[in-house]
Amino acid sequence: MTPETPRPESSEPQNAAENLDDDHYPAYTMGRAAEMLNTTAAFLRSLGEAKLIEPQRSPGGHRRYSRDQLRLAARVRKLVDEGIGMDAACRIVTLEDQLQEARDLNARTPPTPDEPHPPLQGV
Repeated sequence: MTPETPRPESSEPQNAAENLDDDHYPAYTMGRAAEMLNTTAAFLRSLGEAKLIEPQRSPGGHRRYSRDQLRLAARVRKLVDEGIGMDAACRIVTLEDQLQEARDLNARTPPTPDEPHPPLQGV
């Protein structure tokens, strides 16, 4: 998963009960997300400024986070807690995800010499 992987759009409105198992559903408010990660709202806002995650907005304009986004934030938080700067931590997480994507792609379909490599998502 890369930070910029778009979520498939659905034409039908959905409610929270229909999305309990959806890791991309923006179920968490900023306050709840910060509490779950044991961090501050400013930390979450800085992830948006760094373009690592882009929270969806409620009809009232409040940020809403998905479980996938919270997993990314937790990975960055761990690196920041180890002394790595925010920008570097975001870049590390992005590169780790791109590397995993390339490994997965190579495992599924080894390229032939005549065939160019498909572009990676999020690059």
